[in-house]
Amino acid sequence: MKKTQKLTLTAMLIAIGTLTSNLLFIPLGITKLFPMQSFINVLTAVMLGPYYAVAEAFCISVLRNMLGTGSIFAFPGSIIGALLAALLYKKTNKLFMAFFGEVVGTGIIGAIACFPISTLLLGKEATLFGFIPAFIFSAFGGALIGLIVLVIFMKNKAVAQMLKQPGSVEKH
Repeated sequence: MKKTQKLTLTAMLIAIGTLTSNLLFIPLGITKLFPMQSFINVLTAVMLGPYYAVAEAFCISVLRNMLGTGSIFAFPGSIIGALLAALLYKKTNKLFMAFFGEVVGTGIIGAIACFPISTLLLGKEATLFGFIPAFIFSAFGGALIGLIVLVIFMKNKAVAQMLKQPGSVEKH
């Protein structure tokens, strides 16, 4: 894919993520779970790579916070999940590893990264592992949908050919 196509696809995914944040979120205490973020992270990680995945996650988090549909916890969860999904996919070239990276990055590492934000910046009492169950639930659901959509995409020869480039999607 050319750089212009990658930027356009990233912008479209950011728009989809921002628009769906008004419709598909789960309020849970001081956080707002957003499975669509994990779905979009997996798509971006596989189709565009780590730089675009991190940029997409950051932009959606900023826009969600500006619109009041996100929380400060959107940043560590989404960005770490997108980065880990993209890096694991790039290293292994396996769709499942993008799914795994998103779930571990958002659900575990991102959730743990939320603890200092909660206690230091917001002054809220939180347990160190209190975010993990909710973040894993949200990341698992969204990443699973992303994995299923990518498997379906790869069955379409035109889409698979468009994405085919060094380090891109191969038959699995």
